[in-house]
Amino acid sequence: MTLPNRSHLLTEQRNPRTMNLHKLSVADLVRTIRREDETVLTAMATAEPALSAFLEEAEPRFIAGGRLIYLGAGTSGRLAVLDASEAPPTFDVPPGRVIGIIAGGDAALRTPVEGAEDNYNGAAPELNKLNLTSLDTVIAIAAGGTTPYALGALEHTKLTSPQTLRALITCTPLPPTDAPPDDAHSVPPWDSTDDPKTHLLLLPTGPEVITGSTRMKAGTATKRALNIISTTLMIRDGRVHENLMVELRATNDKLRDRAARIIATLTGLDRDASLRTLEEADGEVKTAIVMHKHQLDAETARQHLKTHNNRLEMALQRQPDAPTND
Repeated sequence: MTLPNRSHLLTEQRNPRTMNLHKLSVADLVRTIRREDETVLTAMATAEPALSAFLEEAEPRFIAGGRLIYLGAGTSGRLAVLDASEAPPTFDVPPGRVIGIIAGGDAALRTPVEGAEDNYNGAAPELNKLNLTSLDTVIAIAAGGTTPYALGALEHTKLTSPQTLRALITCTPLPPTDAPPDDAHSVPPWDSTDDPKTHLLLLPTGPEVITGSTRMKAGTATKRALNIISTTLMIRDGRVHENLMVELRATNDKLRDRAARIIATLTGLDRDASLRTLEEADGEVKTAIVMHKHQLDAETARQHLKTHNNRLEMALQRQPDAPTND
């Protein structure tokens, strides 16, 4: 097997603005790294149309009950697991709706698993366990766009569940599919023209402060992209009202405090009354708000929400049906 030559990748090239890092003072290093991070904002602006187009396709799938599945190796995999693990406490999304997979398994979150990212078929067992459907969305993350584990995951998904929506997040333009022999890759380059079902989400962050250290600008841009993807889907799924996380389930003191403030903001109740209503609603913010608005008990409020697809705005606007006598 020919060792892949990645010197042509933008994320592997030297940054002309950071050639003298070893000579800089602490203050100059902080300033240099901060200035380089400003390119992340430009990269995100460049990616905005592609992110929007991708999310337009992902939204109806997720709302219909589909899953959002991230996967990657190294830093990319850790960011995948991080974003997935933050969805349940922030949006009360059921476990298994947002999934993060890292090459080498959970042990790789803390300790590198040598060679895991080079396994083109490494993600296949985890993907097979998920029994992917047309409602699911699989996002592979590869800062340099050539990670065998990530590209293999996309190919496996394409072959085993072609109707599953797919995306590749990368921070460098993809290598040409007709690369000359001396630039040969051990993994077939991904060609977007040959796979129109896979969205290319390019975040062009340029050469890193330290050559090849994609945990820096590329990692920051990737985290921002994942924030945008998951947060947008949660908002569109009715888990946010105005800019408040109304799907929150208050399970500790910090969340109970936040939940009470949300209830007070949307109902006008004082803090003590908000906390009492929250307790009656078993810690469910939406339920508590609907209870107060329509003067319902908790179970009736839940049913009213369910009638309106669990969307708070609709449940508040429409009066519950009056009970009928048999």
